[in-house]
Amino acid sequence: MTKADSILIIEDDPGISRMLQVLLDSEGYAVAVARSGGVGLSLARANNPDLILLDLGLPDCNGTDLLVRGDVLAQIPVIVVTARGQEDEKVRALDAGADDYVVKPFGSAELLARIRAALRRRSRPEERPPKRYSWQGLVLDCASRTVSVDGEEVHLTPHEYDLLAVLVDNRGKALTHHAIQRQVWGCVSTGNFQTLRVTMASLRRKIKDCPSHPRFIRTEVGVGYRFLGE
Repeated sequence: MTKADSILIIEDDPGISRMLQVLLDSEGYAVAVARSGGVGLSLARANNPDLILLDLGLPDCNGTDLLVRGDVLAQIPVIVVTARGQEDEKVRALDAGADDYVVKPFGSAELLARIRAALRRRSRPEERPPKRYSWQGLVLDCASRTVSVDGEEVHLTPHEYDLLAVLVDNRGKALTHHAIQRQVWGCVSTGNFQTLRVTMASLRRKIKDCPSHPRFIRTEVGVGYRFLGE
């Protein structure tokens, strides 16, 4: 019998934590609940869950602070589930190590899809990036650093290729502007992302990806970008 994936909910609101527990139980996950950051961190260390759902507004700490100081959380996928929808809150949580975020109120289908995506990323072999990746007509070959779309080769600049490779490597995950800058350009600006935006616009044009109806790359407004493949 296959072992059920385990999920730790760190949420102080009894109604929300109960709703999440019932939802996840119905999907066959093994669920534990903590009502504070301290208890959550202890349970994470003791049980090493497969995934954590983390509220930001906890009674004893801010969830983002828990991400920063909790070494064990760096080894476990974390989805922030919060009522705080401000862009700077999302960016801080993602830059602190969260894998994704969902803003309350949220749909059950959306949350479950984010959970499945995070668990798939955890189970991937530690090969970064994949030697050859294919999704919806896009093919990225890392050995030759070539890209094709619908059977036609696309000529990318080195930065355009690196940008696409970083997004593919983190497919399904929201990446902040800062995180992308670090991986593609090796530096982080103080808030001017014009070079990244220009490079992204050129990449999208070449791979025939419309920002308003994305086939490959979704803009996370005020946060960064997410590659939509699996």
